Amino acid sequence: MARRFRGEFHQKVDSKGRVSIPALFRRVVEAADPDWSEGQRPNLVIVYGDHRRKYLECYTIEAIDDIDRQIDALPRGSMERKMLERLFHGQSHPTQVDEDGRIVLPQKLREKIGLAGEAFFIASGDRFHIWKPETYEAEEVARTEAWLEEFPEDFDPLSLLPGNQEPR
Repeated sequence: MARRFRGEFHQKVDSKGRVSIPALFRRVVEAADPDWSEGQRPNLVIVYGDHRRKYLECYTIEAIDDIDRQIDALPRGSMERKMLERLFHGQSHPTQVDEDGRIVLPQKLREKIGLAGEAFFIASGDRFHIWKPETYEAEEVARTEAWLEEFPEDFDPLSLLPGNQEPR
């Protein structure tokens, strides 16, 4: 089983778009790049997606390869395959982590999410997201709080996992 990203971090973004990948995240990126070895630069893929997406989604090579296999299993010419290819192949940016643990976010990607000065990184299983901190606070924190309001005060999130489900 692939290692998972864990945690959330605030990182500085310089005027050239360079941002340090949190050290814990770098270890996962390295472990999930089959071509990586000590002294090499690990690869990852940034999916920026459509106009509605307000964050950058960063996939390890293993994770994006798994998605590619699932897309390839769809019938050629189907609308689903065409759209997924556009979103995950066309609207993506392959990159490498440099020797200082940084990636360069192109201007187009920074402008898309309004990123300047600081980035917010948050783990999401086999990928991580990069947000403008204020956007994350305004949208995702509010969404999480609204979702939690549907449950009683003593709600245990683990109850949502298969085999642990209890009636609401």
